[in-house]
Amino acid sequence: MQKKSQLTFNKTYFFITILLLLVEIYIAKYIHGGFIRSYFGDYLVVILIYSFVKSFWRETYFRVAIYVLIFSFVVEVLQYFKIVEILGLGKIEWARIIIGTDFAWADLVAYFLGILTVIVVEYGLNKRRRVS
Repeated sequence: MQKKSQLTFNKTYFFITILLLLVEIYIAKYIHGGFIRSYFGDYLVVILIYSFVKSFWRETYFRVAIYVLIFSFVVEVLQYFKIVEILGLGKIEWARIIIGTDFAWADLVAYFLGILTVIVVEYGLNKRRRVS
């Protein structure tokens, strides 16, 4: 019988979410261009989304990581098709920031590396917990 996923509240993941959200806001507001703005923010955003989901959903880390990666890829592809303009949100700054407006292959790489980091860290933490 398959284990059902459950809604829950995890303070640790929620704290990580808030911390990463503050970092992302800082990047969006104060860093204009360069590696941090162009790539590191995209790397961090998938970790932020992952930690947010894990704050409320008890599911295996690998499954959540894959769902977040798929979600991120879908959003990036929607940027290619100019989804912000299609939805009529082009003049709304927060929509342009959150959804994004420009497709970039490098963003897909950043998302992948962010999720790969999550998987490696979670694997290591879970392995350590099993040994303890």
